[in-house]
Amino acid sequence: MYSHYKTKLAALLLGFLLVGCTRESTPVRDESSAGSSDTEPSASTLSEAEHGHAAGAHGGVIIPIGADSYHAEAIVEKSGSFRLITLGQDETRIQEVDVQQLQAYVKGEADADAVSVELVATPQQGDSPGKTSQFVAQLPETLIGMAIQVTIPNLNIQGERFRIGFTTAVAGHADEMPSGVDGDEESRLYLTPGGKYTAADIEANGNVTASQKYKGMKSDHNAKPQPGDRICPISMTKANPEFAWIIDGKSYLFCCPPCIDEFLMMAKESPDELRDPETYVK
Repeated sequence: MYSHYKTKLAALLLGFLLVGCTRESTPVRDESSAGSSDTEPSASTLSEAEHGHAAGAHGGVIIPIGADSYHAEAIVEKSGSFRLITLGQDETRIQEVDVQQLQAYVKGEADADAVSVELVATPQQGDSPGKTSQFVAQLPETLIGMAIQVTIPNLNIQGERFRIGFTTAVAGHADEMPSGVDGDEESRLYLTPGGKYTAADIEANGNVTASQKYKGMKSDHNAKPQPGDRICPISMTKANPEFAWIIDGKSYLFCCPPCIDEFLMMAKESPDELRDPETYVK
């Protein structure tokens, strides 16, 4: 079952809400405005996308750079490997850039501070000597599988420096709700213990499924939680105190019943990935 969760979460991660069309991707010709590799950019510089782009050739999503002067494809894999492939104005064409050291600042949607991650130039086959069209990094273990914010403050393309910012959060969760399980699969998921989901948890939840317990209740998704708000572990939108579920003896809050399905799959099939409820806070 959790392979279903992994596939869906990977799809959400690749369904990027990008901000490369805003001031973050404009050329930076002055060192003071570009930011430096040892200064963490403020998360407040991230803003919402002005238009969307199709999925890239490698299954990632296209990030516009410099008002569509260039593009990049961002790819986040289940293992936590993060790749950035540089493209031209024509998104189907590779754009070689000088081999350079890139620093990315990455944070979870619920985290206050970003961590610095080095993107290593890893030329693809066919790249010219001294040039590359690919940069590779490994996300910290604590960020694997999470919605993240990424800022790359200083990317040099043909003598111009650009600032790139994007987030993997799903803004329109109400329009992209995960499909809930049903029938026998739902009964097996909720009414049989496994992993960190115990028989005591099943009893504490009333020996029912989430769809039964919350039948008729409206899911009102809030994609802009405020600092201190509890957030849904799956969608990273504001959690609804009405949608609570006991797992491992602890009460987790969600935005809707289908997200409970997804999280419960993880609790049963990949229990080591479970975090305490208190960590899901904006």
